[in-house]
Amino acid sequence: MKKVLFFLLWLQQSWAQSTTPAASGNADSLSVYNRQLSPAEMKQDLQLFLNIRKKANSGLYRYRTTKKIDSIYKWAFREVRQPMPTLEFFKIILQLTDFEGSCHNYTEPHADLVSYLNRQRAFFPFALKYIEGNMIFNSKNAAIPVGSKIVSINGITDKQLMQSFYKYLTADGLTITEKQSGSVNSSYGLRYLYEYGLKDSFTIQYISPGGIQEQTLTVPAISLEERKANLLVRHSAPVDSITDYNVQPKYSFRMINPETGLLNIRIFSMAYDATDPAFPIYARFLDSVFRTLDSGHVPHLVIDVRGNPGGSDPTFEEPMMYLTDSSFKENVLAYTIFDNGIPYEDHFWGISTAVKMDAASKVEGKQMLKDYFPALRGDKNIQNSKYNPVYHPKSPGFKGKLYLLIDEHVASAGSHFASLVKAYARNVTIVGVETVGGYYCHNGHMPLIYELPHSKIKTKFSIVHVIQDAPVKADQPEGRGIIPHHTVWPAFNDFMQNKDTQMEYVLRLIAEDA
Repeated sequence: MKKVLFFLLWLQQSWAQSTTPAASGNADSLSVYNRQLSPAEMKQDLQLFLNIRKKANSGLYRYRTTKKIDSIYKWAFREVRQPMPTLEFFKIILQLTDFEGSCHNYTEPHADLVSYLNRQRAFFPFALKYIEGNMIFNSKNAAIPVGSKIVSINGITDKQLMQSFYKYLTADGLTITEKQSGSVNSSYGLRYLYEYGLKDSFTIQYISPGGIQEQTLTVPAISLEERKANLLVRHSAPVDSITDYNVQPKYSFRMINPETGLLNIRIFSMAYDATDPAFPIYARFLDSVFRTLDSGHVPHLVIDVRGNPGGSDPTFEEPMMYLTDSSFKENVLAYTIFDNGIPYEDHFWGISTAVKMDAASKVEGKQMLKDYFPALRGDKNIQNSKYNPVYHPKSPGFKGKLYLLIDEHVASAGSHFASLVKAYARNVTIVGVETVGGYYCHNGHMPLIYELPHSKIKTKFSIVHVIQDAPVKADQPEGRGIIPHHTVWPAFNDFMQNKDTQMEYVLRLIAEDA
């Protein structure tokens, strides 16, 4: 329980978790699962949703004033004056959770509805890729050439499509980078069905690479299994796999050349905490890496954390100790806003949408909460100081030129590591795209999931507001992710040739420094 609750972002919740078997006969229809909700039901769910947020969500007012939060809820209550299907109400809840500004927020419809949609032959058949602000066709061996610009799908323009998916992609503060790429790269599975309903076919308008004339193709919808198979062989798969923690080892090291080392950290889940038997193995690995760099007088080190969604203490602090001359902490302040117990426990689901927490686990969880956050004083229940130790520099520290590769998918412990690197690392240059996780603060550590009684929508948020050990920097505005020194998105020509734009950029910087 402790290990699971304290896992910063083990995996972003799946949009296809349910394994509920198909119902039989006429009962297995969308109207059964996407049932019509009455205004009274939705108002009760909305009020409970707001009450839970006010009682337990320490980040509710971090990026939005009370007036702004009140305003969006007034809008939501106005929207539910007439009956509507569950998925339409779900979209309202999505906008409320997105407005808060936390990449740990997550919202999911009832598992039976998810399962029903997953069983339908209604999925978009092709892979798409966000490149230079456009929706680019990314499937091989199709009637549409790879690299074609998508103009519209079923009459909805590319820009309208992208914007419609922003609410599904929560981010810390006001960051939009992951919304931009995610609205194309990861929104044509279930999200498309949520947003636009079940379709038998898709009419695609596109412009071929180098062309100027729009062309049109209509294709039938396919099953989820067929879509997954198509995605595996997408054009960009070789480059995408480089930063995919599902494909690559969690951590690895190699020498690119005699003067440049490459340390990849794909996810900070190599150990749950310092007591995990896997942690000493990881620590010895890092020590060997930095001893190799030191003994070889290696002048350049690239640390690649692109795609890293997070993990747990102290896995992300461990490499940082070799990169700095300064002592540092995980945070300067961390707190919840409630005392003992779980607020609105009657509606509490657990810490995973897949499994409801049982009574014994609740007892254990409450004991852990009491240990980490012992007592409410005023409006804050401050973290027990024993869980926020000071980390000191380690030898042999890397004294050469450090390059940190980040992208818009770096979140939670991944972005926290990037924040520490930007704050305290020696001689560092950061390359890539602004992270979805914040530089100064975030809500994390301990997720709670609640189920709304009428709509059965599940809502997840993290209860601990963490003010990171992140000094104020001129190029780090409030409410943003880690801003790279060199902003580099994947380029169209590199996409066509399956080149890693960001790594190529770093290697050019290193060559210029030589």
